Amino acid sequence: MSSDANPSDANAGCVGPSSADAGKSSACEGCPNQQACSTGKQSSPQAQQIKDLEHKDIRNALSSIQHVILVLSGKGGVGKSTVCCQLAHTLSARGYGVGVLDVDICGPSAARMLGCSGRTVHKSGSGWMPVYANPNLSVMSIAFLLGDEDAAVVWRGPRKNGLIKQFLTETCWDEEGLDYLLIDTPPGTSDEHISTVQYLQGALALGSTEGGAKLGGAVMVTTPEEVAMMDVRKELNFCVKTKLPVLGIVENMAKFQTKVQDLSFLKRSDDGSELDCTSDVLALLNERCPELLTMVATADVFPPTGSGPKGMADRFNVPFWGAVPLDPNLLKSCEEGKCFVQTFPDSAAASSMNSIADRVIQALPVENDGDMEE
Repeated sequence: MSSDANPSDANAGCVGPSSADAGKSSACEGCPNQQACSTGKQSSPQAQQIKDLEHKDIRNALSSIQHVILVLSGKGGVGKSTVCCQLAHTLSARGYGVGVLDVDICGPSAARMLGCSGRTVHKSGSGWMPVYANPNLSVMSIAFLLGDEDAAVVWRGPRKNGLIKQFLTETCWDEEGLDYLLIDTPPGTSDEHISTVQYLQGALALGSTEGGAKLGGAVMVTTPEEVAMMDVRKELNFCVKTKLPVLGIVENMAKFQTKVQDLSFLKRSDDGSELDCTSDVLALLNERCPELLTMVATADVFPPTGSGPKGMADRFNVPFWGAVPLDPNLLKSCEEGKCFVQTFPDSAAASSMNSIADRVIQALPVENDGDMEE
């Protein structure tokens, strides 16, 4: 993409509607905007005026927010929403004002992971009021607008883009201000990503000079195997093309880790059936080697490929923010909508989640944060 004025559903390599090759370039083939661009409709004064008004509305709606962060991953199932929601929990537990905007229109999960399932948003004269997970943590998601949480959202790009714009312009975040707004995105580099990045870049371009929200950048989440990293590299290239800075890469589910006392043990018979012998094994260990019970058992669930996510971070010259182990207590906290680092402070992944929060605070410090709990 060459410009933030490109259509939100433009093809990769879009030359921009103001280019002399608009609608004629090879990159325009198959683009839904090809005809409009070739006629100059997209770059008309009227179209630019509409875009300027959109950016102004977004700027006004986000004016009480200090930093906006996108949580991205080109691959589904790598724990992007887990990292986003538990990062939000961790920051809010330290006293920061945090908002989570879930723009995964077809597969929203932030509501459940933040303990807000079944809640609804209310619309006032000033806009939508987000749902509060706790006094420091608010969330906005399409999940709150659906009558049935199992309902399928079968929408085309323009309707998704319209809802994202509504979320950005009509959500009334905490009037006292947010320190961080985390945006949980779907997998891939599709409409939701393009629209969100372009809306924010257009609206927050003046943030650093006029105060108000600043587009801090992206946190990238991956697992260590090549089948995930090959998609995450596409996401990193998306960030390069859209000039979106990458704050850091998080390696999730790096290893399975849990205390031996939390393991289950099965005995397999000759006919293939399995007998749970956990109580007997734990009793024997407690009798013979009690010190083993509190030791941490670990295994590579997703064997890393090559130099893994750290090597990928080095290749793209972006910070590597460390590895989060596959911790059953982390998964349990997400299922129950609880703050993992508070509920299981001694669990295997707790130090990793705290470290990621530290990295965010270091990369994007909050003004007047002297009262925050460190």
